[in-house]
Amino acid sequence: MTLVLLWLLSLPLPALSEALDLQCTLQNVFNPGFMADGHFVIGGIFPLHYNQEMPDLNCTYKPGPVKCNGAFRWALAMKLAVEEINNSSKLLPGHTLGYKIFDSCAYPLTGQRATLAVLNGRNEADMPMCSGAGPMVAIIGESGSAQSIVLSRILRPFMIPMVSIISYFSSCACLSDRREFPTFFRTIPSDAYQVKAIAKLLLHFNWTWVGVVRGDHAYGHFALQGLLKELDGTSVCIAYQEMIPLLYNTRRALEIIHVINSSSARVVVVFSAEGELTPFLRDCMEQNLTGIQWVASEAWVTASVFTESKYYPLLGGTIGFGIRQGHIPGLQEYLMMVNPQKYPSNPLVQELWGALYGCSPSPSSSSSGGTQLPFCTGQETLHKQHSAYMNTSNTRITYNVYKGVYAIAHSLHNLMSCKPGNGPFINSTCTDVTKVYPWQVTVISRILTLNNINNNNCYKLLQKVVQCVHLILCRVNFDMKGDSIPSYDLINWQKGTAGNIELVKIGRSFLTSDCCVFGKQVPVSVCSDSCTPGFRKAVRNGEPLCCFDCVPCDSGKISNQTDSIDCMACPDDYWSNVDGTACIPKVVEFLSHDAMGVILTVIAVVGACVTLSVFTVFLYHRNTPIVRINNSELSFFVLFSLTLCFLCALIFIGEPTSWSCMLRHTTFSITFSLCISCILGKTLVVLAAFTATQPGNNVMKWLRPVQQRIIIFSCTLVQMLICAAWLIASPPFPYRNTQYQHSKIILDCSVGSDLAFWCVLGYIGLLATVCFVLAFLARKLPGNFNEAKYITFSMLIFCAVWLAFVPAYVSSPGKFTTAVEIFAILASSFGLLLCLFAPKCYIILLKPEKNTKHILNTGSIFNTSR
Repeated sequence: MTLVLLWLLSLPLPALSEALDLQCTLQNVFNPGFMADGHFVIGGIFPLHYNQEMPDLNCTYKPGPVKCNGAFRWALAMKLAVEEINNSSKLLPGHTLGYKIFDSCAYPLTGQRATLAVLNGRNEADMPMCSGAGPMVAIIGESGSAQSIVLSRILRPFMIPMVSIISYFSSCACLSDRREFPTFFRTIPSDAYQVKAIAKLLLHFNWTWVGVVRGDHAYGHFALQGLLKELDGTSVCIAYQEMIPLLYNTRRALEIIHVINSSSARVVVVFSAEGELTPFLRDCMEQNLTGIQWVASEAWVTASVFTESKYYPLLGGTIGFGIRQGHIPGLQEYLMMVNPQKYPSNPLVQELWGALYGCSPSPSSSSSGGTQLPFCTGQETLHKQHSAYMNTSNTRITYNVYKGVYAIAHSLHNLMSCKPGNGPFINSTCTDVTKVYPWQVTVISRILTLNNINNNNCYKLLQKVVQCVHLILCRVNFDMKGDSIPSYDLINWQKGTAGNIELVKIGRSFLTSDCCVFGKQVPVSVCSDSCTPGFRKAVRNGEPLCCFDCVPCDSGKISNQTDSIDCMACPDDYWSNVDGTACIPKVVEFLSHDAMGVILTVIAVVGACVTLSVFTVFLYHRNTPIVRINNSELSFFVLFSLTLCFLCALIFIGEPTSWSCMLRHTTFSITFSLCISCILGKTLVVLAAFTATQPGNNVMKWLRPVQQRIIIFSCTLVQMLICAAWLIASPPFPYRNTQYQHSKIILDCSVGSDLAFWCVLGYIGLLATVCFVLAFLARKLPGNFNEAKYITFSMLIFCAVWLAFVPAYVSSPGKFTTAVEIFAILASSFGLLLCLFAPKCYIILLKPEKNTKHILNTGSIFNTSR
């Protein structure tokens, strides 16, 4: 049965009539309906009412009519346009337009009934469509995308074109499919453009974490898909997607409200019609939902029903893109004609009031079916109860209805103006004006749709393309898909002086941060706060890209922008500042004249001064027994070398240079070798003197002053040769160490050759060890003053200091490496100075009575000393 019905619907009307071979019979009555006769009839399907009460549809008995509640402004705009065209001498001269207007109640099922009612008429007498070409040539409708899809699919077999009004859902991008909807035209931009604008709006205000609420229909579905496509690859993420059910359900609405309240997203984009949105917003107010920044689609951003003061706490600050507003001359005066007190006998007023309230503003009027209506009480003021629909200050959608009627009229006018050989079809003659089929108006509408081309030249310049339709006061531009060229007003909902909501146009193409009124400040809607410079974004596992943690940049890396994905490494000679926002030159660290450097300098100078003081004391008392008994010449050599040892520490302080690096270790090694060589000479003399007391031992002749000098020179020469080889082969050099501490540049002297460095230290250690062993063997020599004991202690301290130096030197970072080396030099120098010369100075300066041969005499062994 279904296949037979589809086959019948696919037949042309004459063939369908013949196939049925029976008289068309009206099966039901659909009210309200407004009709006017004319040579050509335009159908109009409008949401004269925005909500409805559905009858019981249990299919066990004939259902009752749908009860609707609402208003008429768009229908009146269509009537106004038809009357203007009929009164025009330039447009369709000699022909008139009629209309059939039915109510869809903004619901697909009711819209389907309205569509069939438009095709059938209101009674059996109004059914010329059953045979031949009838006067119905086009339909203005529908208000929503879902209803338009139903309307288009019903009308497609009859090839009746649609010029849809711009309303809640008729902007669905799906309607641009010319294969599925070949007869569909609209004067509203496709949602493909609106979602682009909304995406740019979200990015402009940095609303990166938003929720989406949509209606359960094609408009909401395709708008959401388009928005997701536009936001792909941007910084905006969708926190949730909720759908208002087509059959409104309070329990489901409360679930959606809970999701909105519990989400951190404070911006909600709504793709919905005002009819289904009204109960949802009412529930939102009952749940005291506040703090939400609403982004409205064009379907409800200019809805007057939400401008009451009670909506402001919920909807204040709403922003969205609305259809461009147009001006319709005479509309205000035309709407005033429905006032029953002013025009009680106007037929239009009688129809409107009879349909709305079931009463008549005059005692003699009756309903369209001939039934006598009761007299109205006079309390049914249309402007008061339906002001949202009779308001002419917001003629955006109304203006599109007005343009749609004129578009059809111009298509008919071009058909009527056709001349033989210059028709709208290739190789065709002009059509018979007495038989205009709807499909011909469709083709003319598609031919008349591309650019601003004069009507008289349309046929010559275009073939099988769509162009513009000239209106009296404006032009309507369509693209190849039958869509109008996009143009939007940016609307912001602001508080009016009376406490109500005013829809303020704040821009078109350009947008600034201070263009809108949001409250105290621009709302913030982000999943995660922006990462300030110095931090980078770390995406949370399992969450959208907009949800992230801010992680500080690692040391040596920076981020100087907000929301940096990664941190940049600083160049080798630079390091990140404390905040991690900039690369700054690394601190160059070396032992300079800071506190530590000054302290070591003072100690070194004091040590040198003390040594020179001892030298002066010894020089002054050089003829006393205690100076003579300790080999005064070697003592002066030791004091001289110790002075050099103290002074060589100063070379280690300051910025390393090529010369200072070479002088540091060579001067240190040579001066200490000289010092230890002198002490070694003293030790050999003491030991030789002890053994010389034995009979037949003549060893002292080999340790006379000349031989002592040769020993000192020879031992020092070996160190000098080692240093010379070191300087020739691989000399020390300044070195910028950036690896030990990445945040600093440690400026130090590289030894050049580690082997040479340790050979130098090893040689000094060898001399000290030999000296220590010999002194230890001579520690028990007879006499009250044993020089060997003090040499033993001095070598013991010297070796201990330098053995401790090795691990400290290796482990000390930066300038402390140099400080440890200076400390070892100073400590060992002071150790030698104190152990060797402090006892002698004590006797010379404080105990001069003990500075006699009698007390210090140890025998003839010291007679060889000077």
